Amino acid sequence: MQSHVFADINIPSCKNFFLESISASKIFITSLVSVSPLFLTVINFKFSPNFKPITMDVLMMLGAANSVVIFSKTSCCMSHSIKTLISSFGANPTIYEIDKLPNGKQIEKVLKTALGCNPTVPAVFIGKEFVGGSNEIMSLNIQGKLKPLLIRANAIWI
Repeated sequence: MQSHVFADINIPSCKNFFLESISASKIFITSLVSVSPLFLTVINFKFSPNFKPITMDVLMMLGAANSVVIFSKTSCCMSHSIKTLISSFGANPTIYEIDKLPNGKQIEKVLKTALGCNPTVPAVFIGKEFVGGSNEIMSLNIQGKLKPLLIRANAIWI
């Protein structure tokens, strides 16, 4: 089995959902650090020999894992802007930096082919539904619809 080590990947507090999805994907967590009420930080995990590739179903499951989920790249300025905008409302999104994940290319391919994301990041899920990329999020914000959407998704309370 391959072993992949990450430095600080934050995963939402819905630990049971995450661990169930990990089991379904045949990923074995070998080391957990910093379990808090808000985050579970995964430091080391292994892929089993029969690891299944990322599919639309897996991507949608990841998108539904928290009230706000953002697929991003660390080098993307629009991803940074969208993360900052959503966080400025007080939301605490789950962020998947796909350029730091071993299966990031697979995730990017599914974002492009199945969801029609072009560019592929940022890709934002709010309330367990795919909302879109930076254009859609910025448009919602300009129209005054982003904050109510975050409230309905229970991402923020005010």
